[in-house]
Amino acid sequence: MSDSSDEGRLAVTSSPEGPSGEGGGARTAPPPVHRAGGPRWRQRLEVALLAGPAILMFLAFVIFPVLLAGYYGFFKWKGFGPPTDFVGLQNYAVILRDTTFHDAVRHNFVIVVLSLVLQGPAAVLLALLLNQKMRGRSVVRVLIFVPYVISEVIVGTGWSLMLQTNGAVNDVLVKIGLPDWTVDWLSDPQVAMASLMIIITWKYIGFAVILFLAGLQGIPEELFEAAAIDGASYWQTQRRITLPLLGPTIRIWAFLSIIGALQLFDLVYIIWGQYVAATAGTSTMATYMVVNGRNAANYGYGSAVAVVLFLISLVVALTYQRFVLRRDTEGALTEGKK
Repeated sequence: MSDSSDEGRLAVTSSPEGPSGEGGGARTAPPPVHRAGGPRWRQRLEVALLAGPAILMFLAFVIFPVLLAGYYGFFKWKGFGPPTDFVGLQNYAVILRDTTFHDAVRHNFVIVVLSLVLQGPAAVLLALLLNQKMRGRSVVRVLIFVPYVISEVIVGTGWSLMLQTNGAVNDVLVKIGLPDWTVDWLSDPQVAMASLMIIITWKYIGFAVILFLAGLQGIPEELFEAAAIDGASYWQTQRRITLPLLGPTIRIWAFLSIIGALQLFDLVYIIWGQYVAATAGTSTMATYMVVNGRNAANYGYGSAVAVVLFLISLVVALTYQRFVLRRDTEGALTEGKK
């Protein structure tokens, strides 16, 4: 009797069918119960410890100065003591009516466009050249990147000495038999902007080349081999494979170049000075801010200019991110799509 009853119990417990005869399978153990919020609070604590110092630095040295500049922009303030002469929106009204500021904004956007047009194609061609196996490739890479790491003060001082009327550039033109080509490279409004763009291109093209070389290293070599098997020429391969896959890197470089051009100050101020920059047609919003703010002992007005410069840069950055970088950011957020 005991044996038969044990066999019956085994048959009932090992039967693949449930009590109603339907295929329910063997019972599985319930999932382990986790305490609500335990691991989540741990993750939040880790994020706070790791990102907290950076967030505090960002708030202290970026957000707080912007808010403080916005506050000082409502006053006529000489830079010492608490601001008491409240003028409201008068500083901003003067900025919007000042034609000198309009010229500075126009110069900034001209520099933005010319930087993209001159540096972009040249940097791509140099990156493609330096990506090939050739003798002296490392030396050429270093020589192209060296101007980028040189201080702006050194670059501005050196170029200002060479581009003077009796400087090295005009002296070389005279010695090679081209005296008619000698011009005032710094003071003549017709050539001053061209001089500035030559200096900017020489200074910053190395950064673009190194950035594009890093992007080229991420393109699989198998794609070029497959294109060669299919009979594609070198330029067809670069057009159909290299440039599309290098697109994210080019867009990031363009964003950095645009923001840098909008905030350009040091090279212009060092080479042209606080007075010549406006007459030569190379003034920027940043030089306008320093000349009419700090140098004029009107820090309230300078703070208002800084706020306007920040808003213009912010609008340009958000617009670029919305319409240009959107495909890259959406492609990176794969987890959110899922």
